[in-house]
Amino acid sequence: MERIISTSSGTFGIYIHWPFCQSKCPYCDFNSHVRKFTNESDWKIGYIKSLNYWSQLLTKKKVNSVFFGGGTPSLMNPDTIQDIISKIKDSWKISKDLEVTLEANPTSVESERFKNFSNVGINRVSIGIQSLIDKDLKKLGRLHSSLEAKNAYNIARANFERVSFDLIFGRQFQSLKAWELELNEALNMSPDHLSLYQLTIERNTQFEKLLSKGKLQGLPSNRKSISFYKTNHRLCNVAGLKAYEISNYAKPGSESQHNLIYWRGGEYLGIGPGAHGRVNLRNSRYRTNAPLNPEKWLSEVENNNIQKFTIKKLSRKEIADEYFMMALRLSEGLDVGYYNSLSEIPLDFTTTNKLTKLGLIK
Repeated sequence: MERIISTSSGTFGIYIHWPFCQSKCPYCDFNSHVRKFTNESDWKIGYIKSLNYWSQLLTKKKVNSVFFGGGTPSLMNPDTIQDIISKIKDSWKISKDLEVTLEANPTSVESERFKNFSNVGINRVSIGIQSLIDKDLKKLGRLHSSLEAKNAYNIARANFERVSFDLIFGRQFQSLKAWELELNEALNMSPDHLSLYQLTIERNTQFEKLLSKGKLQGLPSNRKSISFYKTNHRLCNVAGLKAYEISNYAKPGSESQHNLIYWRGGEYLGIGPGAHGRVNLRNSRYRTNAPLNPEKWLSEVENNNIQKFTIKKLSRKEIADEYFMMALRLSEGLDVGYYNSLSEIPLDFTTTNKLTKLGLIK
C-alpha cells in the first residue's frame, strides 16, 4: 500500500481563474484573453459545476484560502463572486481565518466596486499597479494612470482588511536612482504587502516580438538587475517589509497565505481555463490542469467532461523535486527532513555544499 502523501503545512487552497482582460499587456504571458462579450451567467454555472465535481472527490478538506486570479477577476460581477464563495463554504470545512483574495486593476470603474467586493466576502485585494510613472505605464500597456492607481489603493485600504500591490522594475531605460525614488514613493503609501517583479521578456509576448526585431531597447544588464534587487531588499527592510519570498515583501503576519500554500508544497485546487492543481487523492498526489482556451474549458464543463481534464499521478521523486524547487523561493528555506520523507533518495549535500562555498545559497 502506498504511503499517504501529506504536506508540510497541511493546508488547502482554491484558485479560481477568470481569463478575461480589457486589453493584453505586451509583457504578459498569463492565460488571459480579450473578448468583446462574455456571458457571465454561463461562466458562473461553469465554476459552480466544477467546484461541485471536485468537492465530491476531495472530501474532508479544510479550505484555508481562496484566490480569484486572472486575467482581471475584478471585472467579474460581485454577485458571481459571492455565489462562488458560497458554493465553496457549502462544500468544504472553512478555516476560521479564511483568506479570500481578489486580483484587481486600478481603473476608476473597478475601484468603485471595491466596497461591493468587500461585502460579498473578499478580505484581501492585490492591485496590479506596476508603476507610479505615467509614461512607463503607457509603455507597459496599462490602462490606468498613476493617480488612478493611488486612488484605487486608498479606496482598497478603506474597504479591505489587507491590501497588496505589484510593481515592475528593470523597465526600459530605468535608472537605479529613478527606481529608488519610485519605490520609496510606494513604501510611503504604507503597504502591508508588496510584490516587486523584474520585467522579464517571456515567450510569445509582444515584448518578445519587439526584442527579436531590435525594437525593445534599454533593458538592464545582469549587473544592473542585481543592483535593482539589492535596492528592493534594502528599502523594504527599512520600511518594515521583510523579504519572505524572491519577489514578495510583507510586514509580519501579512504574508500571502494562498501563495505560501504553493511554495510550501501544500494542496491546491485549480478551477478555470488553464488552472493547475496539486491534490491528494486515494493516498497519492496528483497534478491537474485544464484546457487553456476559455471557450473550450467552458464547453467541456457544460458537457460534463471535467473528468477528461489532465490528471497525472506524481511519483515520490516528482513530489520531492517540486517541493525542493518551490521551497528555495522562500527565506525560511527547505525542511530537509520533510524532503527526505517525500523522496525515495535522501538529499545529496554534494551540490548544496559546493553552492554554499560559492556564496550562492545559505
